[in-house]
Amino acid sequence: MTPAELPPVRFDTKIAVVLRSDLEPWQRLNVTAFLVSGLGTELPEVIGEPYADADGTPYLPMFRQPVLVFEADKEMLTAAHGRALARALPRSVFTSDLFATGNDRDNRAAVRAVPGDQLDLVGLAVYGPRNAVDKVIKGARMHP
Repeated sequence: MTPAELPPVRFDTKIAVVLRSDLEPWQRLNVTAFLVSGLGTELPEVIGEPYADADGTPYLPMFRQPVLVFEADKEMLTAAHGRALARALPRSVFTSDLFATGNDRDNRAAVRAVPGDQLDLVGLAVYGPRNAVDKVIKGARMHP
C-alpha cells in the first residue's frame, strides 16, 4: 500500500497549546515553541522516529502527532490551568514574567516565585487522553 492508500491515523491522545489572545505575533510563536519543548523532554512517547531525506541526510525526530494551538482570554487560560492540574495531566506553563528574563535559571525562578493560582499565564501546553484534554481546553478557540 502507498501512503495515500493507508487509512488516516487517529490518535487517542492530544497535544494542545492554549495562548492568551492578547499576545503579539512574535510572542505567540515564542511561547508555543517553549511550551511544547517541555512535553518532548518528559514524555518520550510523544516523539516519533527520526527523519531522513532521499539522500540519507538525517533529521531530528518530531512529535508523532499534530500540535493543536488555541487561544483564550486570561480568565479561560487560568481555568484551563486549574482543570489540567485537577486532572493531573502533563503540562507546561509560560507566564508573562518570562518575557523579562533571559535565561532558563531566571525563568524557573520567576515561576517559582508566584503561587500557582496567581500565575499570570500567557500560555499552557497539555498532553493526555483526547477527551481529558478537550475538557481542559473547553472554551478555547482554534488559533486563527
